[in-house]
Amino acid sequence: MQPEPDVLTDHTDIICSTSIERIVTGRDAALVRIGQLIQQLNTISQLTTGIGGGNAPDWAMKQGHRYDCWLMEKPEKALPMITRNIDRSLWRDLMLRSGMLSLMDAQARTQWYQNLEDGDLPAISEANILSTFEQLHQSKAGVFERGIINVFKGLSWDYKTNSPCFFGKKIIINNLVTHNRWGYSLTWGFRRDQLADLERMLFLLDGKAIPDNRGDVSINLMNHIRDNPGKDVYEDTYFSIRYFQKGTAHLTFKHPELVDKMNDIIAKHYPRMLATHR
Repeated sequence: MQPEPDVLTDHTDIICSTSIERIVTGRDAALVRIGQLIQQLNTISQLTTGIGGGNAPDWAMKQGHRYDCWLMEKPEKALPMITRNIDRSLWRDLMLRSGMLSLMDAQARTQWYQNLEDGDLPAISEANILSTFEQLHQSKAGVFERGIINVFKGLSWDYKTNSPCFFGKKIIINNLVTHNRWGYSLTWGFRRDQLADLERMLFLLDGKAIPDNRGDVSINLMNHIRDNPGKDVYEDTYFSIRYFQKGTAHLTFKHPELVDKMNDIIAKHYPRMLATHR
């Protein structure tokens, strides 16, 4: 189950409710014991091999399920990979608890997860955790604002409703849905991420807790379309969305005061372009 994030917004602590010392101490103690376990397995494997009973991969794996296992490798090969895997999981958990992921748009989150999978992160230590999250904490406002700018820049300017200068009371999103003889369906990919990003920004600007990604607007819209094949309008707290057979969706904002806050951020980044349109 995903841990409840301690969102950094309006907090001065780097990682709220998280004991860095406990994490680092537990990680280091676990690695020592894993190293001892690997050595013990190697010793036992040598014993069983010497009496004709095969080595550890022969007797430790289920027949037909001979998958690679780092515990069966030599310590000098196994421990670096096990350490990397543990550190990857710890960074993932710390990031969830920090709340920084909630401030990122889809592109930034994808880059973070790619760095995670590539192992492009420092080893877990108290100094590295504090340094990493201190940097994230200092840049949180910029990360959040960049998310709003990226959503804004991702709109199509082919429609008069979509102003290249600010968010209006309504925007038009291309290719959000598809339609065939069985009815509507929500498309996967960039447009779906864009809609979820936009909802997340509104939640944050409204001072509300961000919903789990299993209950964001894209999931709710998908369920609505599935359960209401004869309808072409979706309503929730922040949006009224009317979708059309050509794939476009007209999204009307229900909270103009939150749109004003988004436009304030756009004005901060593009002051000359917005000056004559406010």
